[in-house]
Amino acid sequence: MRKIALEEHFVTADLAGYGSSTSSIAQPHVWADASRRLLDFTAERLPEMDAAGLDIQVLSLNSPGIQAEPNAAVAVRAAAEVNDLLSGVIAEHPERFSGFAALPLQDPAAAADELERAVTQLGLRGGLVNAHTHGRYLDDPAYHVVWERAEGLGVPLYLHPANGVDVAHVLSGHPELIGPMWSWGIDTATHALRLIFGGVFDRFPAAKLLLGHMGEGLPFVLWRLDSRWDFHNHHGIVLDRERPSEYLKENLYVVTSGVASAPPLLTAVLALGVDHVLFGTDYPFESIGVACRFLEEAPISDEDREQIAFRNAERLLGLGVPAPV
Repeated sequence: MRKIALEEHFVTADLAGYGSSTSSIAQPHVWADASRRLLDFTAERLPEMDAAGLDIQVLSLNSPGIQAEPNAAVAVRAAAEVNDLLSGVIAEHPERFSGFAALPLQDPAAAADELERAVTQLGLRGGLVNAHTHGRYLDDPAYHVVWERAEGLGVPLYLHPANGVDVAHVLSGHPELIGPMWSWGIDTATHALRLIFGGVFDRFPAAKLLLGHMGEGLPFVLWRLDSRWDFHNHHGIVLDRERPSEYLKENLYVVTSGVASAPPLLTAVLALGVDHVLFGTDYPFESIGVACRFLEEAPISDEDREQIAFRNAERLLGLGVPAPV
């Protein structure tokens, strides 16, 4: 069965320093192994893909990426350079790799232009955003130009976690809860909800948002969101659609990356529909083999398995079946 994975990370030697703040979260030997693999495109990555039966990785720059750069001009230049490099890697292995563009969100207009260039000239399939950009989230009106461009191009934005702006007091004294095990998921799910209540999907109703890690928990809470929306003071917020869940069911697509467990998969399929669930491995932070075996053995129909494994990615990202070798 053909498999296309959407959350597959890389980094370059010049940009690796942006991820230094994340290194303290992982065990040293784990971070060292992941750092080596992030720098590689073919020597280790392709053999692991072959061994697991993974056909295509949709590559993206590792978190926090260029968004950690304080200088907007430097970020614009670095985004163009890394997207050019990624395009070159894909050109050398067009049947194995595709990619999402890195965006210099420090300059929203330049980010929109870079997204358009990456899609129309480099053949990339959308943009990946690593959480906030110096405390500014994607519901900020300054980013309307980016959403407008993404909607017009018909490509998704992939919202990926990174370290938060600050640490919630409830996490104080428990650094083990900070990072991908817990706090990143909460931050990313909240970021996605800001897009709903900030009116992004009312202004851009055809926009597409991708969330990894089986939707960062959002598929579990659709009923609760709607129920409490009826209960809460809306503080002047008016939504074009009647319920918050309607936005998640229409604009949200979730990726299985980093979650190889049947119960959350079944929840995501039941909550959003199988056409809104796609496959990912979260390489190199998770095992390609574990992720592929999970999908192959998951308690779903073969038709749904194909949808998740490759058909949804082909449709959403425009990834056609490759020509025979």
